[in-house]
Amino acid sequence: MKLLSVAVPCYNSAAYMRHCIDTLLTGGDEIEILIVNDGSFKDNTAEIADEYEAKYPGTCKAVHKENGGHGDACMFGLRAATGLYFKVVDSDDWVDEDALQKVLTALRENRDKGVDLFVANYVYEKEGASHKHVVRYGNALPKERILTWDEVGTFRVGQYMLMHSLIYRRQLLLDSGLELPKKTFYVDNLYAYQPLPLVKTIYYMDVDLYRYFIGRSDQSVNETVMISRIDQNIRVNRLMMEVYAKASIDNRKKQSYMLKFLEIVVTVSSILLVKGGSEEQLAKKQQLWDDMKRDYPEVYRQLRHRPLGIALHLPGKVGRAIMIFGYKVSQKIFGFN
Repeated sequence: MKLLSVAVPCYNSAAYMRHCIDTLLTGGDEIEILIVNDGSFKDNTAEIADEYEAKYPGTCKAVHKENGGHGDACMFGLRAATGLYFKVVDSDDWVDEDALQKVLTALRENRDKGVDLFVANYVYEKEGASHKHVVRYGNALPKERILTWDEVGTFRVGQYMLMHSLIYRRQLLLDSGLELPKKTFYVDNLYAYQPLPLVKTIYYMDVDLYRYFIGRSDQSVNETVMISRIDQNIRVNRLMMEVYAKASIDNRKKQSYMLKFLEIVVTVSSILLVKGGSEEQLAKKQQLWDDMKRDYPEVYRQLRHRPLGIALHLPGKVGRAIMIFGYKVSQKIFGFN
């Protein structure tokens, strides 16, 4: 069994996928690289995937499928994977080669200890930015030892464990019933969230493993694009609400973390709708909260009366201006797009 399986979802990715795959290949024989061609048709993504499989048999595997979106490609990668641990690296991102060696060493040394989740830092490689913001977790997660949730500290705003920072035990992902919806953007939040109720042990390494490229005008996390796809973001919000409402969460600190994670995701969707500014978009914001109140009243009660929930319901144009100002300040502080 390989130590680590890495799924690389690719959709018309010929311009940059080689860099991603080449950085992963430095992991050697312990890595299985699943190059998932998600129905690409505009370039030679499929041929590049086949080329890597032929050149690196036993390490690279080309997985060809009809277009189903990023989440569906991740699920195809998970189902095809055979490694003990599983990670997703998007084709326009890459990993730091030195950090990868350190992570593999930690995975190897702890492979028989049943660690559920390995966490490492990620770096915003924002186009045009001179400062590269690094998301670290040292204040919340003691370094380089197996932790339970009772030993986890407090996560700061903007410090959530996202897909970029996570390496799950593959069987745990399967046991969680994870099924990312097809042709829906922003499912990386659901990927980082739904398995958490099953996570009992965590291992954190303070290394900058994942390099998260951000800044292309067509990128899904571009703000204008996010507003245009807000219905998909809302769909993910509702799926996360369902997870939180129905899960048996066995630890108080885990529950607190999951609530804060859900809070920030709902906040971003609400702010984007406010920034959109049309009557239809403002109505969608209200509908999001009304649906939460109807379908998940306990979740609504918890989120509505927290500081962000209160701020998101400031009335009138002045209230909306305050929300947008706070959002812009957060962009400057945390470096996101």
